Parts: sequence; C-alpha cells; structure tokens
Amino acid sequence: MSMNGEYLRVTPRELTRALEDPEWLLDLAEEIQDAQEDDDETTPAEARHFTTHQTWNLLDFLLKRSLFPVDIVYGEQLLPEADDWSYGPPRYVTADRVRLAADALTRMTYDQLIQGVDHSELGAAEVYPQNWDSPASLDWARDLFTPLTEFFRAAASDGHALVIWLD
Repeated sequence: MSMNGEYLRVTPRELTRALEDPEWLLDLAEEIQDAQEDDDETTPAEARHFTTHQTWNLLDFLLKRSLFPVDIVYGEQLLPEADDWSYGPPRYVTADRVRLAADALTRMTYDQLIQGVDHSELGAAEVYPQNWDSPASLDWARDLFTPLTEFFRAAASDGHALVIWLD
C-alpha cells in the first residue's frame, strides 16, 4: 500500500460546514473522488480533487527547502474533531493562504525547486518512498508540479479553501 497526497477544493460555505461536521466532509470528498475517477477529461483547473500520488514527501522536502510560505503538502490547520482519513486527520488551508500559495507556485519552476539539491539529501532525510538512487530521481515529481500549480491557481481564482490529507 502506498501513501498519496490528496487535495479537495471546498467553497467557504463547505469549509464552514466541514468544521462543524467532519463526517459530512469525508462523504463529500469520497463523492467528488468517485465522480472524477469516471471523468478522464477533467483538467487540474476544473478538478475539485487532485492527487500528488507518492510525490507528496518529495514536494514537501523541496518546498520547505525553498522556504515556501504555505504548507501545501500537509495543510496548515487541523480539521477539528475529524477522524483519521487514512494516515491521520485532514488539515486545511484557508482561501487567503491558497491564494498566497498559488501566487508563489506561479512564480517558480520545478527546475528552480530542485536547483542545488543532491539526490543523496533525499535519502539522508528519509524522504518517502526512499528510492533516491540517482540524480534523475529528482525529476520524479516534475510531471505533477505544473498540474498542482494549475489546481491551486483555479482554487485561488474561485476563492476556495483546500482540505489536504494522506491516503
């Protein structure tokens, strides 16, 4: 079984309801994931759910190293009274912080993010899933970085918050 980084766009109204009823949010997340799985043509900008698959820990390492202003891998605030959704309870990022993250993501490239990183640093830091045997392994998250940026930009444009969890 693998650990995947998961994101759900929520409106301010949905976030308010989720803070009061975390079980409702889990049902909503599952409903949206199921609906999107049936639609292969949904772009990251149109999507309400996005996954970074197993690259979440690599992205976290790279973003923290670059002093990224928002925790977009784990989320910033714990969803109160929420049960574990697999590997812990979900967290969220408010709409204002999503906007800040989207702006910061838009101003960087993946090449800038990995600049000066040696693949051996990832092994030493025990970055999941610990397959950092060559310099090329740094490219593992490259194909997800642009879609992640598009997802954040769309969420920011719509005034959405994000719920984040590991599944």
